[in-house]
Amino acid sequence: MATADELTFHEFEEATNLLVETPDAVTTSRSDQLTPQGHLAVAVGSGSSYGADDEVEEESDKTALLQEKKQQPEFWTFGYYQSFFDVDTSQVLDRIRGSLLPRPGHNFVRHHLRNRPDLYGPFWICATLAFILAVTGNLTLLLAQRRDPSIHYSPQFHKVTVAVITIYCYAWLVPLALWGFLRWRKGVRERMGPYTLLETVCVYGYSLFVFIPTVVLWLIPVPWLQWLFGALALALSAAGLVFTLWPVVREDTRLAAAVLLSVVVLLHALLAMGCKLYFFQLLPPGHLAPLPQATSLSPSMLPPPTLTRSMATF
Repeated sequence: MATADELTFHEFEEATNLLVETPDAVTTSRSDQLTPQGHLAVAVGSGSSYGADDEVEEESDKTALLQEKKQQPEFWTFGYYQSFFDVDTSQVLDRIRGSLLPRPGHNFVRHHLRNRPDLYGPFWICATLAFILAVTGNLTLLLAQRRDPSIHYSPQFHKVTVAVITIYCYAWLVPLALWGFLRWRKGVRERMGPYTLLETVCVYGYSLFVFIPTVVLWLIPVPWLQWLFGALALALSAAGLVFTLWPVVREDTRLAAAVLLSVVVLLHALLAMGCKLYFFQLLPPGHLAPLPQATSLSPSMLPPPTLTRSMATF
């Protein structure tokens, strides 16, 4: 009677001989797939069925992953807006450098955003710019009072509200109008491919960063130097917008492209000049001390000559 070791040896020997005769055979050496006689089950075939099963499993896995990606949270939930702030410090700094150093042929959206626009950078850039505008505007009056005692300084807290409303409305409403116009022009010129609304807002938000150091430099009490710093900041910021929008508007007619870019630069210039004239006016109305004025007396108010002569004798 054969022992268990001998039976196992004969089983492996049979399987080896069968594999030598048919090299394409596939063995299923699992304990739960033993034949009733205790022999190993050997499946003879090309093995293509197993490869097909693997491909089916891979395709099903890919389909499941795509379905998970498509299941985005609703816009009224916190998770929907969380992805807009999913950036790290290195990405934000890279986008700030890209906005400070615009050059032709270097698209800010393609080279820096890379289909991942964020709202973190634009939000804090606008908040910082509004705060610095209000603070430096008050510091300008305080420093002017030390040079001219006739200026009576009082804190102007309303400038904070004005700065916040101005900066955030510009950084949101202007990109919204621009995006809507480009979407409308896409229906006229089918080759145009406008940026998304989030990309447009992101471009405008980062373009305002250059005004933050410029506003601090406006504390220097030299008018021509202030205007020079403002012109340089405006040139850098507007150039970044033009170079970013040019790949989109160049598919349109020359007139439409020229008008659109001119309006973009003009609105940017109005923002810079408005901030300079409103927040950095040295002598605002109502903060000047009234100057002594000479009053002319009417003849009826003059003293009589007799009183004048009597006063002269004393």
